[in-house]
Amino acid sequence: MTSPTLLSLQSSRARRWAAVGVLTASLLVLMMDMTILNIAIPDMAASLRPTSDQLLWIVDIYSLVLAGLLVSWAAIADRWGRKRMLMLGYVIFGATSVLVLWASTPESVIAIRALLGVGGAMIMPTTLSLIRVMFVDPRERASALGIWAAVSSLGAAVGPLVGGLLLENFSWHAAFLVNVPLMIAAFIAGLWLLPESRVTNPGSWDWIGAALSFLGMILLVWAIKTFGKASSFLVLEGWIALLLAAALLSWFGARCLRRTSPLLEIRLFKSRTFSAGIIAALGSMFALGAALLLLAQWMQLVDGASPVEAGIRLFPAAISGAIASLVAPPLARWLGARAVISGGVAAAGLGLLAIGVQPGQLSIITVFLALILIGAGSGSLAIGSAMIMYETAEDKAGSAAALEETSYELGSVLGVAVLGSIAALLYRAEFSGGHLLSEIDPSLAQSAAESLGSAVAIGDELGIADLANEAGIAFTHSMQVTGIIGGLIMIGIAVAVFLLTPRGTDISAVRH
Repeated sequence: MTSPTLLSLQSSRARRWAAVGVLTASLLVLMMDMTILNIAIPDMAASLRPTSDQLLWIVDIYSLVLAGLLVSWAAIADRWGRKRMLMLGYVIFGATSVLVLWASTPESVIAIRALLGVGGAMIMPTTLSLIRVMFVDPRERASALGIWAAVSSLGAAVGPLVGGLLLENFSWHAAFLVNVPLMIAAFIAGLWLLPESRVTNPGSWDWIGAALSFLGMILLVWAIKTFGKASSFLVLEGWIALLLAAALLSWFGARCLRRTSPLLEIRLFKSRTFSAGIIAALGSMFALGAALLLLAQWMQLVDGASPVEAGIRLFPAAISGAIASLVAPPLARWLGARAVISGGVAAAGLGLLAIGVQPGQLSIITVFLALILIGAGSGSLAIGSAMIMYETAEDKAGSAAALEETSYELGSVLGVAVLGSIAALLYRAEFSGGHLLSEIDPSLAQSAAESLGSAVAIGDELGIADLANEAGIAFTHSMQVTGIIGGLIMIGIAVAVFLLTPRGTDISAVRH
């Protein structure tokens, strides 16, 4: 169903692009929120003194709730109204951020992060589905999605920088309160600029399907995170969660295929263009998530950068990603979508490879080059989004948006878990035999062998500079080998995307 407001918006080019500004600004806040907490954690831990389990829940609960609710909220938005869902998401996200002023225990922060996940899941897929229904011209839509992808790339890298700047002047509460004015501005502008749209005949609500998708996605993301934190796949609870997730999601998928009006339109994967876009999105976030994790650690614990300096140094990825996202749509009209999207994924792979193949000591120049290539690879998300939405009817926009956002979330989690685990295993293999460990308390030696952060802290505490130096060398070597492995994975994904994308795919052509 296309409302009169939507028809009016489609006739007003200036208002249409202003609406994109509102949608992308709210996306920027969500992307920042995913990474800003990493900077605030030390101050928060010192203030609240959470247990190790509570600290993990503070970090993880946001993404768990977000992943679990993406499908259900997108389906509800199709029925209730996409603008209504977005406005409600703004209210929940902004109001919940204010509650941090009264947060005095770890449990209260966990609850706040969970509520932020509820609001975030309302906002993220709705921004994409509204762009789909606002822009009927595929060429304009591709440009709008390019802006959307550029802001997504900026947000992930801006988070640590903004967090560092805030924490130099304010308490850890500022990492939450920064959301409030931005959400208020988005809500006011959205009321005036955004259209309302909903599906005319969405069918009956599938309560069983909603429960299956929620539990299945939470278990899947939790299992991947569990493997990543343990840096091992020999974790019984992780495998139990993974098998349960596979069973629940398989049941959900079969249920969606049987129903005439499913909660999630799985049949969209029949389109090779759609499938290639989803795989490219997942692959790009796989590289970006792992690179930001490993390189941020290397910059701070090996190269000696402060959190703010590390945030600034990571900025080349954000800048190149933003530029590539804006350039990708016109470049696709010239070279073809298949070449641009597979080339972008391959560029991210080359960035990871660049870290691994440098002979001798890893230099900051090589790291900057790698970040530029990885960022440029994330620019392929613009073409991926356009391909996902190109063959998606307006009444299926919610399903397409939910699947795309899920691929982003899973891609980032998988990148951190898989490549992070490989790096940790390689670090332990190289550093566990270090002669310095035999000279200190066995329990401290075990901690130092587990992670670079522990080794640096113990070395500083005991006044053993060589301990931190040798741990840094072991971490750098492990990161370089991981870069080669990750790069080869990305090259393989690029080849798969190239072969899957139909020859001559033109995302700017009008479909008949």
